[in-house]
Amino acid sequence: MKAEAKAEAAPAGGGSKKKLIIIIVAVLILAIGGGAGAYFMLKGHDDTSEHEEEPVKKKSKKKKKEVGPPVYVPVEPFTVNLQPEEGEQYLQLAFTLQVGDAEQSEVIKNNMPKVRSRILLLLSSKKASEINTPEGKQALSKEILEQVNQPFEDHGDEQEVSEVLFTSFIIQ
Repeated sequence: MKAEAKAEAAPAGGGSKKKLIIIIVAVLILAIGGGAGAYFMLKGHDDTSEHEEEPVKKKSKKKKKEVGPPVYVPVEPFTVNLQPEEGEQYLQLAFTLQVGDAEQSEVIKNNMPKVRSRILLLLSSKKASEINTPEGKQALSKEILEQVNQPFEDHGDEQEVSEVLFTSFIIQ
């Protein structure tokens, strides 16, 4: 009986080792398969995710704005009396506004009376000596830009005027 017990124990011991190895291998295969599946699913999800596509679209929209030709809005010339220094002096000024897009161009054109009023008040407050130098002209350009970019309505959006380009500048 002792021999039979050993014979039965040996196959049972060897069988349980095989079962253990098969279980371990199966768990490893499932773990590796699950890990690989999760990796490819997450990687595939990241490549086609909306999070990555949206910034690409936003970048392309920004590039389209930059690549497109600039939009200009000409402003009719101004003739204003300057603040007196050495007798009567006046300024004749013509300029063009550079805006972000055609929509902004329409907003400016539709509100041109407000634009002209703001600029007229600004120009008539200047002295010839203040705006006669290149630095004075640059400062005036910035001031015009600030006036034009102010909202036309209370709590409205600011305009997107990026530059003031002088086309005529005469002081007499």
